[in-house]
Amino acid sequence: MSDDKKKDTQEEARARQAEDAEASALAQPGAESDIAEPEPFTELENLHAEVASLKDKLLRTLADMENMRRRADKEIADAKIYGVTNFAREMLTFADNLRRAVDSVPAQAREGLEQSVATFIEGVELTERDFVSRLARFGVKKIEAQGQRFDPNQHEALFEIPDESVPHGTVAQVVEPGYTIGERVLRPAKVGISRGGPKG
Repeated sequence: MSDDKKKDTQEEARARQAEDAEASALAQPGAESDIAEPEPFTELENLHAEVASLKDKLLRTLADMENMRRRADKEIADAKIYGVTNFAREMLTFADNLRRAVDSVPAQAREGLEQSVATFIEGVELTERDFVSRLARFGVKKIEAQGQRFDPNQHEALFEIPDESVPHGTVAQVVEPGYTIGERVLRPAKVGISRGGPKG
């Protein structure tokens, strides 16, 4: 056999041994090849997780924006209703003074007055009614307290009146009318309440 043929045969034998060794190494449990298997699902799973995370962030952002819009709408509505609160509170004294002027002349005394004085009193009365109706356009309304059960949220008790004919704690006298603006009390009604009647 020539030297060249011997070399070829030896190289072929070595190549077969190397292939056999690689095959037996791969066949053994836990053995890994030098070339890593591509993982096609890992990248897809990562993308799904990222999409879910972004979707969650988007939904939270949309919910936050909706809450901010609702808060802004409520603040605007409150500003429209309650923006005149301080001014309205100051005007209540004017309404009180008009009512006192009207009440200062009892109905019986009006009959004997001159026509011009009677007309003047009627004018004051009309002015008071008009003023109260104008306040009502801005959400300011008088609290109807007379004969109602005492409510500490709307009434301020100044004194008690012995009266067994009505339930205990009924508003028997209104000293100064109260007013609300929207759903808030602008000024509580100053009242006298009954005492001694049946528990209500």
